[in-house]
Amino acid sequence: MIPEILLIVAVTAGLGLLVALAGLGAMRLLRERSIGVMLAVVAVVTVLATVGGVVAVTLKMIIDGTSRDIVLSVVAVGGLVGLGVATVLARRVVAASRKLVAAVRAVPPSGEFTPPRGLPAELDTIARTLEEAYERLRLGHERERALESARRELVAWVSHDLRTPLAGMRAMAEALEDGVVADPETVRRYHTQIRLEVERLSGMVGDLFELSRIHAGALRLSRRRIGLSDLVADALAGVEPLARAKGVRLAGQVDQVVPVQADAGELSRALRNLVVNAIRHTPGDGTVRVRALVEDGLACLQVADCCGGIPADDLPRVFDVAFRGEAARTPSADGAGAGLGLAIARGIVEAHQGAIDVVNAGPGCRFEIRLPLST
Repeated sequence: MIPEILLIVAVTAGLGLLVALAGLGAMRLLRERSIGVMLAVVAVVTVLATVGGVVAVTLKMIIDGTSRDIVLSVVAVGGLVGLGVATVLARRVVAASRKLVAAVRAVPPSGEFTPPRGLPAELDTIARTLEEAYERLRLGHERERALESARRELVAWVSHDLRTPLAGMRAMAEALEDGVVADPETVRRYHTQIRLEVERLSGMVGDLFELSRIHAGALRLSRRRIGLSDLVADALAGVEPLARAKGVRLAGQVDQVVPVQADAGELSRALRNLVVNAIRHTPGDGTVRVRALVEDGLACLQVADCCGGIPADDLPRVFDVAFRGEAARTPSADGAGAGLGLAIARGIVEAHQGAIDVVNAGPGCRFEIRLPLST
C-alpha cells in the first residue's frame, strides 16, 4: 500500500513540476505582455497541474468504467470553471489598469491628477502615489514659475536701482574731471556723495551675492550653541548710528536665557536686516523694540516698529525678492538697497529650519523669527 502511495505522489509531483516549468517558461516569454495574460498563464498552470495529477491518479488506481468517467468529468468541469474565473479576473484587472492609464493621460497642464475609483487595492495605492507625485510636481512648477518671475522683476528693479546712482556718479565724475566744479566745498560734497553711492552699490552687490547663495542652496552654516541675548545686543549696537541719525529709539528685551543652535554670523545678519528695515520705516521719535523669548516651546525673536502697519494685500509679499511696498523704485535718501534684506532674512531663517512671519500689531508691525530651542 505504501509503495503505491509513494508512486502516486511521485507521478503527481513530476507532472506538477513539468507543468510549472512550462508555465514559468511561458511567463518569461510573455513578461512584457498584459497582466491579464500573466493571470491566464497562472490559471492554466494551476488547472493543468491539478487535472494532470488527478488523471494520473485515476488511471493508476483501480477505477474504471462509469466511476472513472465521473471523476474525469468533475475534474474537467472544475478546470473549466477555474479558467473562466481566471479569465473574468484578468479582464477586470486589465480594465482597471486601463482606467488608471486613461486617468494619467487625461491629466491637464495644471497637473491636477484625479485618481479613478473602483480600483483594486494595489492599483489604488499606485493611483494615490501618483496623485501625491503630481501634487509635488505641480507645487514644484509653481515655485519655479514664482522664482523665475521674481528673477525677472529683480533684474528689472536692480537695473533701475543701478542706473540712477551710476548716472549721478558719472555726472559728478565728469564735472570734476572737466573742471566744471572747482570750489572746494562742492568738490568735497561730490567726493562724499560718490563714496556714499559706491558703498550703497557695494552693499547691493553683497546682498545679491548672498541671495544667490541662498537660492542655489550653497549657504553653509557653522552652527554652535549661542544665546539670543548676545545676538540682540550685537544687532542693536550695529544699527545704533542709523537709528540715532533718524531720531528713532531702540529698545531691547530678553526675558530669559534663550539658547539655539545657529550660525551666529548669518542669524545676526537676518536679525540686523529686520531691525534696519524697522528703523527705515519708523518715523522720527518712534521706537523699534527687539525682544527674545521662549514661546510655544520655540525660541522667538521679535522686531516691532511704528511704521503704521502694512496693507493686508502686501503682507504675503513682504519677504518677496525686491519688494519694497512702494511703487517708486528710486533709491531712498537713507540709502536703502534693492529690497533684498527681508528676502535674505527669510532664506537664512529657513536654512536654520526656522520660520519667519510678519503681523500688524499696535502702532506698526511685528516681525517674528521662530527657531528650535537648543537642548
